[in-house]
This record gives sequence, structure tokens and C-alpha cells, in this order.
Amino acid sequence: MNSSGVEQGVVIAESEPPRGNRSRYAFACAILASMTSIILGYDIGVMSGASIFIKDDLKLSDVQLEILMGILNIYSLVGSGAAGRTSDWLGRRYTIVLAGAFFFCGALLMGFATNYPFIMVGRFVAGIGVGYAMMIAPVYTAEVAPASSRGFLTSFPEIFINIGILLGYVSNYFFSKLPEHLGWRFMLGVGAVPSVFLAIGVLAMPESPRWLVLQGRLGDAFKVLDKTSNTKEEAISRLDDIKRAAGIPDDMTDDVIVVPNKKSAGKGVWKDLLVRPTPSVRHILIACLGIHFAQQASGIDAVVLYSPTIFSKAGLKSKNDQLLATVAVGVVKTLFIVVGTCVVDRFGRRALLLTSMGGMFLSLTALGTSLTVINRNPGQTLKWAIGLAVTTVMTFVATFSEIFPVRLRAQGASLGVMLNRLMSGIIGMTFLSLSKGLTIGGAFLLFAGVAAAAWVFFFTFLPETRGIPLEEMETLFGSYTANKKNNSMSKDNEVVDGQ
Repeated sequence: MNSSGVEQGVVIAESEPPRGNRSRYAFACAILASMTSIILGYDIGVMSGASIFIKDDLKLSDVQLEILMGILNIYSLVGSGAAGRTSDWLGRRYTIVLAGAFFFCGALLMGFATNYPFIMVGRFVAGIGVGYAMMIAPVYTAEVAPASSRGFLTSFPEIFINIGILLGYVSNYFFSKLPEHLGWRFMLGVGAVPSVFLAIGVLAMPESPRWLVLQGRLGDAFKVLDKTSNTKEEAISRLDDIKRAAGIPDDMTDDVIVVPNKKSAGKGVWKDLLVRPTPSVRHILIACLGIHFAQQASGIDAVVLYSPTIFSKAGLKSKNDQLLATVAVGVVKTLFIVVGTCVVDRFGRRALLLTSMGGMFLSLTALGTSLTVINRNPGQTLKWAIGLAVTTVMTFVATFSEIFPVRLRAQGASLGVMLNRLMSGIIGMTFLSLSKGLTIGGAFLLFAGVAAAAWVFFFTFLPETRGIPLEEMETLFGSYTANKKNNSMSKDNEVVDGQ
């Protein structure tokens, strides 16, 4: 690609009809990248039902069980901590392949486990894959997607996680019909199968255009942008934005260049994030960490991992009924994630976050109250309280990082995922003990308090990012009193883009 090539591209763009609001190619890339999240979700969801049988088969105590349930997320810190550097070194695409390899090995180890230490080794290996997958799939999708459909496409990993969780719940229900010592092994081991198809499919994906630019491969980056943009002119504009964000002069237009002052993968980034951040980066960091903290501290993983236990406390005594109700949780959660994805580009992420967290607060309050009433009336069948508890579990799951500058994006997203997994691990490994100390109703009332605080945080700290190109995202942050102005900028951009 040279200067004449770029000019020719602009001329072509003037007569070229738009390719639609959402590029099919970008759509396909987002689906392939998000397939990692199905395996991730399956690994999380399947343990909720498998744990019932693992506890009986391996004779585990409650403490051993909750450690087994939550330790995956602590182990994932290894993967998420290394994911930023790995993705800058190998590229986003091969990092996804690496995540699939860890999932494959971890699932086999857990499926063939004969004792507690053995299954913990499998959890460790799978946990590394979780850390890689949670960071890299959203980053890749955000970097491929055009601004007009970025909100829609970057929601794919979350959709696919929930599809994976639902498949894990369904697997629990059907494999529970097998003998106890075989059922949970099939539940866990079958997760190795999709990892093979993932690795093959990802090889058909292009590399992230932003990663290609940072490697000096401008020609390859433009080819990807051309396939994932609505018009050729938009592809040229996106390439110019990425070059500018990476510190590459506009007059450098060869297919392959030497990036000026190029730093080795990730070098100096942590200082820019943590030691000497600009006001905008500091604001972005606070917002990112706050979102990840609130997502987990409000108790979502307690519901995902311990749904059968919650339904047992609510009055469903049959394991079959508990697992069937858990499948219903997975269905509701997945359906509402899909609904949120379809409206994110229309209403914006900020509005959906505030609505979601408000709904979670109300659901958690009702769930905690109903479980407390049931707990204080042992031996009585309180159908209204049981119905309320089951219903509010459904409404809770129904209402449940792409904002970093380009050079900081991989490490910034990695840091957010690390906090996300740490909090998820803490919740998973302490929920049974917390339920005994506060009662299960008290535990959910505590989560409701966190949700209320999170709503205030979201309202105060988060500007709307809808319709803003990734390279311009930093301009929305830095002044906590400028949110209304920045939101107006976002709306103006959408009008220009034809939204």
C-alpha cells in the first residue's frame, strides 16, 4: 500500500455503495473469536451441577467443595496476567488458539480425575485458559469491529459465555442420569471436544488490524480493515486513526514499515497505566476496574455456581428439580443477554449498565428477603416465599474493555480481567461459608448493598461510549464533570455516522 493506493481507495469509496451497517466479515470474525467464550462458560456452568456428585463421590467437605468451585478463577489470574504480553507477542489470533489448548488439556484432566488433588490440577490448567480467553476474545472483537456495530459485536463474548453456561447446565441434567462416579466425569470431560474445533476455526480468522499496525504491517492491516468496514473510505479512516494512536506519521504508507520508537511487547505500558497515567487513562482505569469489581462483588457467580444449592434452600429437595430449575436460569440469563446485545447500540452501554444494576439490586433484595423468611420458618411450606425465591433468581440473572487507548489496551483489559477473576474466585470460594455466617438470605442482602453502591459508581464515573471510534475513546475521559458534554459528542457522532 502506498500513497497513490490510498488516494485511489478514496476515489473508489466515493462511488462505492455502503456495504451495510454490519459487515458480515466482521460478524463472522466476532463469532469465531467468541467461540472461546462458549468453552469458558461451559466450564463455569457445568461445575454447578457436577459439584453435587463430586462431593458425594470423592467425599469432600463444604470447604473443599467451595475451594474447588472458586479456585478456577484464582488460577485464571495466571492466564489473564500473561495474556496482555502474550497477545502483543504472538498476536490476538494465536493467543485464542493457546487458550483453546489449555481448555482441552484441563477438561481431559478433570474428566479422568480419580481424587481431589488430581481434579485440582485439571482446574489449574483450565483456569489458565479461562484467563486467556476472558481477556483476548473481547479485545480482538473490539479491534476488528467498526464503530457503527462495535457495541453489538463486542457483546458476543458475553452472549457466548452464557450459551456455554446454559450448555453446562443442560449437560448436568442429562449426564446426571448416569451412575454417580461416571456422570460428573462426562460432564467435565466433554468440554474438551469443542476446543479442537475452536483451534481449527480460529486459524481461518484474520489477525487484529491494530496488532498488525503495531507490527508495522500496514498493508495487511488495511486488507483486514477493508473487509470489516462499511465502506473503503471508512477503512482508510480507521487505518489513519490507528496509525495516529500508535504514533506512526501519516506519510508512512508502505505495506511494511519500521514503527518509530517501537517498544517491545508491552514495554513501558504498566508504567503508563499505574505509575504515571494521564488524567484520561486514570479515569479509564478507575472505570474499568470498577465495572469488573461490581460485576462479581454483586454475587453473579454465587448464583451461577450455586444455583442448585440456592434452590435446595428455597425448598426444592429433588436433585432433578434443582438441576432442571438451574437449566431455566441458564435459559433466562442467555435470552436477556441477547436482548441487551440487540439494543446496546441503540441505547448505549451506560444506560444498560444502570438499568441492569438497578434490576439486580431489586432482585437481590427480594431474593434475600424470601430466603430469610424460608430460613426462619423451618418445617413450613411457604409457597409464596419459594416462588419468590425462584423467580428472583431468574430476574437477577436476567438483569445482569474497549475503552483503553490502543497501546494500553491489551494490558489494560488484562488488568481488568484479573480483578474480575479475583473477585469471582473470592465469591466462589467463600459463598458457602458466608451463607453459614450470615444465612443465605443475609448473603444476598449483602450483595444487594454492593449492587446499590455500584449503581451510584456507574452513574458518576461512566460516560457513554456509543458510536465513538476506539482511537478517540480517550477523549471521553479525564474530566469527571464533562460527562454530559461527552455524551452529546457521542450523539453528534452517531448522527454523522447515519445512526
